[in-house]
Amino acid sequence: MFLLGWYHYGLVFLGALVYGFPSRSMIIIGVTGTSGKTTTVDFITRILEESGKTVASISSLRFKIGPKEWKNEMKMSMGGRFKNQKFLRQAKNAGCTHVVLEVTSEGIKQHRHRFIHFDTAVFTNLSPEHLESHGGMEKYRAEKLRLFYVTKNVHVINSDDQHAKYFLDVPARQKITFGIEQGAIALRALGNFNQMNALAAMAVAQVYGIPREFCKKVLEKVPGIPGRMEIVWEKPLVIVDYAHTPEQLEKVYQSLRDKKLICVFGSCGGGRDKWKRPVLGKIASQYCREIFITNEDPYDEDPLEIMEQVASGIENHPYHIVLDRTEAIQKALGLVGPEDAVVITGKGAEPLMCLANGKKIPWDDRGVVKGLLSGRF
Repeated sequence: MFLLGWYHYGLVFLGALVYGFPSRSMIIIGVTGTSGKTTTVDFITRILEESGKTVASISSLRFKIGPKEWKNEMKMSMGGRFKNQKFLRQAKNAGCTHVVLEVTSEGIKQHRHRFIHFDTAVFTNLSPEHLESHGGMEKYRAEKLRLFYVTKNVHVINSDDQHAKYFLDVPARQKITFGIEQGAIALRALGNFNQMNALAAMAVAQVYGIPREFCKKVLEKVPGIPGRMEIVWEKPLVIVDYAHTPEQLEKVYQSLRDKKLICVFGSCGGGRDKWKRPVLGKIASQYCREIFITNEDPYDEDPLEIMEQVASGIENHPYHIVLDRTEAIQKALGLVGPEDAVVITGKGAEPLMCLANGKKIPWDDRGVVKGLLSGRF
């Protein structure tokens, strides 16, 4: 493990050296946490652009350099060592003054945040994820904290999160906190949790002198983030979301309490976080009237075994195990009534499904829904 760490560190340094340490002459904003990274990156990017800045960003959804953007098809939020530095050089060459990056615990573990000159670090929240990879919650949190230790200037921290004290203890020139007591925003994006993402973005904007009222006007215009509480069909109501942790899933279901829910989900990422599978099943049984457990990025694991492990957590509730994800969505749509909502979680706007032996196939939950309801399938 020690030698592997030095291997990753060396590659990061080499990448920065090859591309001339481009981050030194730009303002780099890093966003980390379990949930909300992608939406917060998007909100920050929009505010900075509307204020006249030339901005680049990387999230699990897209790469963006000024007006040019393209899909992120890496199946990871944070690029590799050379890819990050190459992107930063391209952003610099395109005249970008600000760059907003998702920073993941896995990326930090592999030193991918090194030799990037972060001006501001943002903490959204923390809940159990990647625990098997990191060796427990404390080590998972410790990886997130490493971003803050290398960011000496500004720390933006969700003071409502139970782990906030650990991030507040890390020294910085300036600390800004945000929390729900700072007021709601009239967002078009669904989900109360998006309020926190908006508050995070506004706190970052404060660092760079952008007025709060200006930020509110920008964010109130945002129609939503692809694959994040995205309404893909209105009658019947069908929503696609990326939620793949217990906390995320519960927040999605809670935000739709006025509907009777028909849920379609699996447990993304075969070979990892097996602990959460029955927990996801339990949450679904608490909120949904119909449950469809289906395939979702099994990698080299047996997808039926994954689905059975999810089902093991369901309490006193009937459920359906449907291996084919298209068929599961089709059957869920066949049951929907006027008071129902079909909620499809786990993949959001991801364009691929990952199968055994490194095979990847094109996939889009939103396209499947539209195809089925428009009669194309």
